[in-house]
Amino acid sequence: MSNIETTEYKEFIQQIKQKAREAQIKASVRVNSTLIEFYWELGRDIIQKEKTANWGSGFLKNLSRDLMREFPDIKGFSKRNLELIRKWYRFYSENIEIAKQAVSQLVLIPWGHNIAIIQKSKDLREALFYVQKTIENGWSRAVLVHQIESQLFERSGKAITNFTHTLPKPQSDLANELTKDPYQFDFLTLREKHDERELEDALMTHITKFLMELGQGFAFVGRQHKLSVGEKDFYIDLLFYHLKLYCYVVVELKVVDFEPEFAGKLNFYISAVDGEIKSERDNPTIGILICKSKNRTIVEYSLKDINKPIGVSEFRLSDMIPTELKSALPSIEEIEEELQIL
Repeated sequence: MSNIETTEYKEFIQQIKQKAREAQIKASVRVNSTLIEFYWELGRDIIQKEKTANWGSGFLKNLSRDLMREFPDIKGFSKRNLELIRKWYRFYSENIEIAKQAVSQLVLIPWGHNIAIIQKSKDLREALFYVQKTIENGWSRAVLVHQIESQLFERSGKAITNFTHTLPKPQSDLANELTKDPYQFDFLTLREKHDERELEDALMTHITKFLMELGQGFAFVGRQHKLSVGEKDFYIDLLFYHLKLYCYVVVELKVVDFEPEFAGKLNFYISAVDGEIKSERDNPTIGILICKSKNRTIVEYSLKDINKPIGVSEFRLSDMIPTELKSALPSIEEIEEELQIL
């Protein structure tokens, strides 16, 4: 082959590979959709027969045995899975209107995801929330389970904000939805008396998990982002850009209880980003203050007359090393020195 032919062939084979991958994905989605639709009908039929036919308590056991004998290569006909299919159908079919909405979404996620959701959700609203989030974010089952166990449903959109008064619709609604309260930093291990720099360092070390906790659409711009205003330098803790809101998001971290002056300082940072960084194409900058704890009334009064969009939330840590134990642990440098000696 000539160089031209080789180049053309490589481009051609790359195109074919891409089309093959897309075809595989589409086929996989169709197979999953067909399977889930079949399970839905099977769950409905099982429940109807249990109500009308006098086949006794061994019905599912016999059904499983006969189906597995006829379809030995299909794993979905075990007695346990038939029980899950029945439970899954019953969970959604209690409300006919919700069931109609649910089916069109349930076929878009794998069976294992479907089961995890009904086993861990308290009601239909929570279950449908996780179904929708799984579709939007493409979560693996492990990520889905983590989000459920971290109570994402209860935390989503719960920050105290002034977005309704400072942002136009529908941006204000979307901005409210992207907040959480509290933010769950259970992937961090810090001293009990940690400072803001330690918290910031830890979040940067685990930036992937931090972005996952913030939610879909956040793109990291910088840490201690420098702003020069009036011949003086100021530093924003964390600066992000939100790909759905088309705006910058200023995140300030506080390891103490909320104080009214925090809102004033964040308001200044938002104004500075709007004036120094934001382009004409960008929507108004949003600020999120994440603190150790807050009093709702104090926060609401603090945000009442501020004209920049600000949300205030708390953060939670699951594992903190007591200060006295932390000081007793060897540092990285000490460990490296010991290894060199050995």
